[in-house]
Amino acid sequence: MFKKISTLLVSASILATSLAFQSAQAQAGRDPDAAAKARVKVEKLDAGSNAGVEVKLQDGTKLKGYVSAREQDSFTVTDRKTGASSVVRYAEVSEVKKSGGGLSTKSWIIIGSAIAGTVVTWIVVKPAFCDGGAQTKFPC
Repeated sequence: MFKKISTLLVSASILATSLAFQSAQAQAGRDPDAAAKARVKVEKLDAGSNAGVEVKLQDGTKLKGYVSAREQDSFTVTDRKTGASSVVRYAEVSEVKKSGGGLSTKSWIIIGSAIAGTVVTWIVVKPAFCDGGAQTKFPC
């Protein structure tokens, strides 16, 4: 009986841990190299109307479009729909990412954790209930 209860507790804690996984990113202060990192990310992106970009500024403003020009201290984001251009200084950038690039790493981690939790539940919990261990009336 103890073995089955402990098996259920372990599998429940693994499932809860995998579903509640969150990336812990300490944002106590602004990274002093943030402008350099933003410059590197923008330089890696393709320029032109075919390459989309999403830029989040430190004040919370979000810009979508494409990089139409790059300068030493700034770059220009042009909105595809309106054609409006915004000059953005690298020091103002909080996050730069390629738009429309599929699922993020965080999404893949959540999906993988859910699959792992399902597999663990199927392998550990189901036999505990369906092999007569819990004396329940679950359909197996």
